[in-house]
Amino acid sequence: MYRQQESMIGNSAALALALDRVSQLAPINRPVIILGDRGTGKELIAERLHFLSPRWDAPFLKVNCAAIAEQLLESELFGHEPGAFTGATRTHHGRFERADGGSLFLDELGTMSTGLQEKLLRLVEYGEFERLGGQKTLHVDVRIIAATNGDLQEMAKEHKFREDLLDRLSFDVIHLPALSQRREDIPELAQHFAVQMCTELSWEFFPGFGAQALETLNNYSWPGNVRELKNVVERSLYRWSEPTLPVEDIVLNPFQSPYPAEASTSAIPETVDRDTTQSSHTNTDPGLALNFSDRIEALEKRLLQEALASNDHHQRRTADALELSYDQLRGMVRKYDLSQRKRGG
Repeated sequence: MYRQQESMIGNSAALALALDRVSQLAPINRPVIILGDRGTGKELIAERLHFLSPRWDAPFLKVNCAAIAEQLLESELFGHEPGAFTGATRTHHGRFERADGGSLFLDELGTMSTGLQEKLLRLVEYGEFERLGGQKTLHVDVRIIAATNGDLQEMAKEHKFREDLLDRLSFDVIHLPALSQRREDIPELAQHFAVQMCTELSWEFFPGFGAQALETLNNYSWPGNVRELKNVVERSLYRWSEPTLPVEDIVLNPFQSPYPAEASTSAIPETVDRDTTQSSHTNTDPGLALNFSDRIEALEKRLLQEALASNDHHQRRTADALELSYDQLRGMVRKYDLSQRKRGG
């Protein structure tokens, strides 16, 4: 129930519409389909449907149809008898038997094979089935809650999903909004996930997000929706090294390297005279050779100082001006101890 409450955070009109539909459907004993992109909380909506229904004290079981091979999925859903296949040495009660009187959540329904769809259709229509390898007809009373991020209607037109099964399952459909369709909920969700992460990091309190961080959170497209937002907030707090100051850095992409790309060193062309090349190396000032790295670092530091000063020490604008990523600039600022924060600026 804790995860369920966590996913329901927000006061947007789009979320309220979806939750109202859940409340209306919960007491009605009919199949329901939940549609939504990844990370929008389809499983948690299914839990809400079950626990608000008269079946709340009966079993609530879940199956991810995409995560189990076809033959194993049939056994997992409908059970099997001894000898049904190699290794089947005893009777296995499937999810439908174990969920009798309660609800079964079928996630990623669109990946189910047509053969299993036919068996599911019979169960939805008559409440009966046989175990794999069995002859006895069994009867169950299970409410089916299905979910997918695919287009079942288009799949039915292409004969990849049975139209008659779609008709039976779609008594009604709950559409979950993407996070980009409920942007007014982003600050509240981010705050919630941040407070949770502070406990894990043993911070005394959450200092909040800076204006720049909030702008980044609000303007990002969030293709992974609430799940991605949670990961981003937790990652950003874990990387933030100053727990008493508002979080300014939002790490959206952990795969982006924080190091500047090194300039490639071109090989000496074959047409260059080797004696000339050797002579120029021999005549190089020893002092310059020994201090080359120091001189490069001094030049790099001076360029950074000038760029930061011309951009009022706003690191994101400075990074854009230098055509660096934000993480790259932060790494260089730390390297040369150019942060204004430590100086109270």
